[in-house]
Amino acid sequence: MDRVTQSPTDDAFVQNPYPFYDRIRPLGPLVWWEDYDMPAAASHATVSALLRDKRFGRENPLGLSYPDHLAPFYAVEAHSMLELEPPRHTRLRGLVLRAFTSRRIAALEPEIAQLCHDLIDAFPQGPFDLLDHYAQKLPVIIIARLLGVPEAMAPQLLAWSNAMVGMYHAARTRAGEDAAVKATQDFTAFLTGYIEKRRADPRDDLITSLIAAEEDGEKLSTSELITTCILLLNAGHEATVHTLGNAVHTCLAQGITPTNTQSFTEEALRHDPPLHMFTRFAMQDVTAFGHSFKKGDRVALLLAAANRDPSVYEAPQTFDPLRKAKPHASFGGGIHFCVGAPLARMEIAQAMPILFTRCPALKLADPPRYANVYHFHGLERLMVTR
Repeated sequence: MDRVTQSPTDDAFVQNPYPFYDRIRPLGPLVWWEDYDMPAAASHATVSALLRDKRFGRENPLGLSYPDHLAPFYAVEAHSMLELEPPRHTRLRGLVLRAFTSRRIAALEPEIAQLCHDLIDAFPQGPFDLLDHYAQKLPVIIIARLLGVPEAMAPQLLAWSNAMVGMYHAARTRAGEDAAVKATQDFTAFLTGYIEKRRADPRDDLITSLIAAEEDGEKLSTSELITTCILLLNAGHEATVHTLGNAVHTCLAQGITPTNTQSFTEEALRHDPPLHMFTRFAMQDVTAFGHSFKKGDRVALLLAAANRDPSVYEAPQTFDPLRKAKPHASFGGGIHFCVGAPLARMEIAQAMPILFTRCPALKLADPPRYANVYHFHGLERLMVTR
């Protein structure tokens, strides 16, 4: 196995990680990424296979070890279906999907479209940050409405989400860890009280539906309810913000007019996805792609590298809104395929064409820069004029 070195916080990599992916992809199904001290997969075939290989999972079979100051954060993570394997994962995902139905998501389409128009109506004059005024507000407000949380809470939800997601950044610091713990505690305290209110006063919202699922045979505990709400906000919000920002940047840079077609949405997700790395643990001693994994060993799945594999996509570096859609890795795969994928797709399909139709003169005011947030990939800001 070839060994490679690339700091995930180096600015050249942060701004454009794709040359690194192109360099390592031909080296074999796995390379040893020295900076992470684990093997990494960059080809579409290897990433897809490992996403679906039940010998690898998200839950460390040897258990997690962490410093005491992070205990509140990991106490919440312990109930996240994203970090669990069957049978707990199967049970949690089934209960969540019972509440987070395709019908509930489809019913949001006109509401998402109207919110896009409302946000555009409120755009300031002169140069402004499109992330602040559009890409961030849209998904967090929709998630707040979906959960049944007061829309006025959206800025606070956003702040909690940003702090907690910082735990997954390669550049995380002790100050960032402390902020994530504080956000976890505050978010948990808010949801604990809010769930009790919904028990006493049920509404037509996702929290009420999750409570009903809890009380119907198979049950969600209050801790599981809290963690599930946090996961739906953090994962759903983070992915959509980065995808919208990256896609707008690409369209403005290349003079592309978005449409609400499936091919455009899938190309936006493929070309510059919001999550670049997803890790798995070996659930047992196993040999895969010529490497012997010990139980508990990790492997990095480079989703964005898989999305630009030239053996699968013609001219993979090119954003082609008419490209015939092929399976991409942006939402993961296997049992951990993103439950929020239908909502994210709908938000992108509505938000992009509405923005460019309402703002036909939209253009970049400053060269955008990507934020130092790997394993994620998204812009620091997106200054535009209209």
